[in-house]
This record gives sequence, structure tokens and C-alpha cells, in this order.
Amino acid sequence: MVRLTKIYTKVGDAGQTMLGDGKMVAKHDLRVEAYGTVDEANAALGMAIADFPSAGGAGGPIEEIRSRLVAIQNDLFDVGADLCVPVEPGEQAGARLRIVPTQVERIEKAIDRYNEPLAALNSFILPGGTRPAAHLHLARTIVRRAERSVTALQQAEPQRCNPLAMIYLNRLSDLLFVLARVLNSSESGGAGDVLWKPGASR
Repeated sequence: MVRLTKIYTKVGDAGQTMLGDGKMVAKHDLRVEAYGTVDEANAALGMAIADFPSAGGAGGPIEEIRSRLVAIQNDLFDVGADLCVPVEPGEQAGARLRIVPTQVERIEKAIDRYNEPLAALNSFILPGGTRPAAHLHLARTIVRRAERSVTALQQAEPQRCNPLAMIYLNRLSDLLFVLARVLNSSESGGAGDVLWKPGASR
């Protein structure tokens, strides 16, 4: 259990911060950038959840998606915890909090489930539509940026990263895209996808 007894420590006043293993690194370190961007994505999801309509009631599709997103927020803290502690040579399974295959599989099953009833796309879609969907599109782009940060970290420290953290983020960005489409569908009170019209403003 994490226990926070003091909010400011002054440890970072010189531009450094402590990783989960106790090592001090610069605040612009690739690892800090990676888990910091994951935290930013989590905050964007929080904004989306807060903006969800109350319509639908307990057990409805909106409430179901809301509950799923809250569970994903918890997963993203797991991703951050994974990234902030470098993998040690010979590390035993379960010795550290790491993303595991079941977390990735849960996202994949959700993608398949929510995407199956949606109409096939014949165009790229614009990020927008309902307010919750727009928030999910924003969160999706931040997750994509987190992916880019994690790939940079993996390239720099290939043996010290859990590859499942990257895979989880990759699947999550796809799920957020699908959920944004669901929230824009007529079944959820939306008017449908906002389609890109190439060259329409020329």
C-alpha cells in the first residue's frame, strides 16, 4: 500500500527525481518522460470520465464504458509503476509490479466487442463529435505520445524495459479510438462519426 505523508520534499528542486528503485535521474530522463506521459494520458481519461453524461443509468452502455475507463486508469498507474522501475537482470516474476498478459488480453477483447457492431469506415474520422468522445480522442493522442516515449526508452535500454508496457499502450490507443466511435453512435446519443473530407477547405 502506498502511503503519502508529505506532498513536497524539495528533492527535485535541482532538476532531479527518484525512480522507483531509488536511483536519482534528471527530470527529463527518457524513463521519466515515458511514465510522465502515461500520467498525462491518465489525467485526460479522468477528464473524459468526468464529462460523461448521466443518461443510461446503472448497467447501461454509458455506465459500462465509464466503469471500463476507470479500470483502465488503474492499469495506467500499473504501467507507470512498471516504467519507473528498470527491469533488473534475472528479475523474478512477481518481484515487481509489471504489466502482465491478462491486462493486454482484456483490452483486446474489449476492442473486439465494441468494434464488432460499428459500421466499417470508408474515411478517416475527425476527433470530435460528442464531448466525451472528443475527450477520448484527446486521451488517445496522448497515449500515442506515451507510446513514442516508451519506444525511445526501449531503444536506449532494451534489456531494462517490460515489453508488455508498450504493447498495453498500443492496444489502449486502439480501444480509445473504438470507444470514441461508440460514444458518437446513435445508440449512445451521438450523430455518428465526423468524417474527414480530403481537400474540403481548399
